[in-house]
Amino acid sequence: MLFTEILKLALDSLKANKLRSSLTMLGIAVGVFSVIGVMTVISGLKGSIESGLNVLGANSFQFMKYPALNFSDPRQRFANRRDIDYHQAQRFKELMGDQAQISLMLRRGGRVATYMDRRTNPNVMLGGGDENFISSRNYEIAAGRNLGADDVEYGRAVVLLGDELSNKLFPNENPLGRMVRIDGQNYTVVGLLSKKGSSFGQSQDNFAVTPISQFLEAYGRTGRSIAVNIQAKNQAELKAIEEVAVGTMRLVRGLDPEDPNDFEVFSNDSLIEAFNSIANTVAVGAFVISAIALLASGVGVMNIMLVSVTERTKEIGIRKSIGAKKRSILSQFLIEAVVLSMVGGLGGIAVGVIGGNIVAGMLNATAVFPWGWAFGGMTVCSGIGIVFGFYPAWKAASLDPIEALRYE
Repeated sequence: MLFTEILKLALDSLKANKLRSSLTMLGIAVGVFSVIGVMTVISGLKGSIESGLNVLGANSFQFMKYPALNFSDPRQRFANRRDIDYHQAQRFKELMGDQAQISLMLRRGGRVATYMDRRTNPNVMLGGGDENFISSRNYEIAAGRNLGADDVEYGRAVVLLGDELSNKLFPNENPLGRMVRIDGQNYTVVGLLSKKGSSFGQSQDNFAVTPISQFLEAYGRTGRSIAVNIQAKNQAELKAIEEVAVGTMRLVRGLDPEDPNDFEVFSNDSLIEAFNSIANTVAVGAFVISAIALLASGVGVMNIMLVSVTERTKEIGIRKSIGAKKRSILSQFLIEAVVLSMVGGLGGIAVGVIGGNIVAGMLNATAVFPWGWAFGGMTVCSGIGIVFGFYPAWKAASLDPIEALRYE
């Protein structure tokens, strides 16, 4: 028999049992969807990871009480650490001198900002910073001025507004010199920040920053751990500055030589590395889940094909009695198993890519098509069809035509 005739017979057999074939394909599709969907999201995030995690200025690193990304260690382990208080942060800044640019920052989310009869939702991020804040966090001044060292020294009630926040409160007028109210405290707007966009679905422009001394005056110093940003003059000096800064921070915090660091050090590169590590772990988990689902689906393919062989025993006997060769019968049933697997795989890839890109879009990541994983998925599906379809196909091809014709 010609291959085209064998393929037509295989497809006709699958069409004759639409529900059974569809359920078998669905099992394959679910297994493929689980890994393709996850990998589409991860690929989209990796495509925008440098901009999404580029929260610090160039040649910068930061000291914090807690890790920037942490999904494994209990938070309580870090909660027991001492806060980096304002006195320590100021002392660190003095000791570092002109070796690097030092910036201090605190922040508090869920704030409400008002101006006259205009009021925001309780989702404004209020930060406390110093004169080096905007360069340490990759912001630029769009209008007005930056916070000054004297603003910090005297705790002046002045504020910089992010682009989204200024547009909400001042849609038709110039915000500079106006007075806004945040959490019951009045602030004079002295500067506007340039639009920065969002990072993984969270706006970086619905933001206001006031001098850190004013922030501490408004919210108190108890339980406030300050983030200390260190910016080297150039990339060549970064490693040496980091070593000096770690030693200086240990000195400020009174650590003995044998004591481990009781603060975290992270940079843009370490954030990206941590994200990639998490993404790879998620990918492995998705692959394991998908492998289990595909193994179960493969058993289902074998079961369905064995049922099909039993149902069509007499048909096989008639075909063999009029001259159908063993390899033709084997090929037909093997093609049926492979088609079941590959159509199910295509469905899983299509739904996985669409669903993954929807999730990636919600996180403001780029839409992608994971060609490598899609090709791998189809290869695996073909393998499942061949491996789990071979025994039923061999059994059908090995039937004795006389015994098959007697079968009822």
